[in-house]
Amino acid sequence: MPTRRAVLEAVDGVRGSTGDVASALSRLAALPPGLGNRGLSGVNGAFTRYLDHGSNQLPWIQGTLGGVTALTTAALEVDDADMELGLLRMTGPRLQAAMSGSMLVAAWLDFLHLADAVLRQCPAYSAETLFMDLHRVQRLMDPTLAALASRDLERVEAAAIAMPALMGQLTREFGSIRDGARMAMERADRAIAAAQFVEMLTLVSTLKLSLPRLPPAKPATLGVGLVMGSGGVMMGSRLVVSAEWVEMMRQLVKAGVISMPAVSAAVRIHGGQVLMAQANQDLPKGVRDALGDGPEVRAMRQTGRAGAGMAEAPKHHVLPQEHREWFAKRGFRGDMDIDQFCVRMERAHHEAIHGGGNWRLGRTWPDEWNQRIMKALREAETEASKMLTRNAILRIVAQNMKRYDIPMTFTRASKR
Repeated sequence: MPTRRAVLEAVDGVRGSTGDVASALSRLAALPPGLGNRGLSGVNGAFTRYLDHGSNQLPWIQGTLGGVTALTTAALEVDDADMELGLLRMTGPRLQAAMSGSMLVAAWLDFLHLADAVLRQCPAYSAETLFMDLHRVQRLMDPTLAALASRDLERVEAAAIAMPALMGQLTREFGSIRDGARMAMERADRAIAAAQFVEMLTLVSTLKLSLPRLPPAKPATLGVGLVMGSGGVMMGSRLVVSAEWVEMMRQLVKAGVISMPAVSAAVRIHGGQVLMAQANQDLPKGVRDALGDGPEVRAMRQTGRAGAGMAEAPKHHVLPQEHREWFAKRGFRGDMDIDQFCVRMERAHHEAIHGGGNWRLGRTWPDEWNQRIMKALREAETEASKMLTRNAILRIVAQNMKRYDIPMTFTRASKR
């Protein structure tokens, strides 16, 4: 299935990126202090917390990728095509969170490289000032990292879409610290060393843009015109997005796994357009076409609301909550617990499948959803003379969801 393959390719990409970051963080932490006990590993351990901050982000990203892989494996094992797609769509918030989180951790690594270089080669720039610089940058990142780590659909979506603006802020912060160090060196009559220092920082940068040369009058905006180059590669100021990446994203958007606005934000970041928080339609038409942006694709993105100006649609537990333990014994735990299998429905539809507005009366109706699904599952278990597997349960649930016209677009239950 192309969607499953695209999900796994995206996971591999993020896993490779976070692996590179983890290795770089380890190397930075292992560097011995330089002259005057300078460097991230020196200064009496003052900067260790910032190395730890980067390392502390990796477990949740790796755990999130593990959840995506588990859901993808579960999707492969079900024999209902609609339920398989439903499970793959469940990977969306996790995949978006991991992709955006890995970009931010890579940016944080960039700041750590900068801080280590400043400490070792620019004693005129005080360690106290640099400490507060990193503190300020961390505070910029933390709300977005927290939103991404929550894996909540709405919070992750909002954070992913806002990433270009955040990366723009981070780029300006990077330039401000770099230029502050350069000016400190020049004040110390080390102009040649200052020029070499800035050149070195340009080379070590891991952000997805080329940093401006000495000294920019204003923040540079790079990659404004993305075009398709030879070999189907989108180009800005440098090669940024391969044709394979575009096809992978197109599959994920088409299947409703990832939203077009979130993918558009990722394209802007990769293309160096980090200083512009444009709307989706502001991307070049060729890029939108390559990603498959059309009315039918945009219609697949859920806003999480019943309609403009209306209350949020209720979330329906497809697997009845009062039987949580029954499902847990049959494999619905962790990333596959019953809270993951909720569907947003119009209030009238939700009340109808539960027998009306009064749930107690509804439970007495044999075709009420909870009664119907548990009856079907118990009968199947009795007939099999053994406990149903998770996949067998999902097959029966899928059949009943189609009968009740319930869409297989799952979202996680709100935290209680």
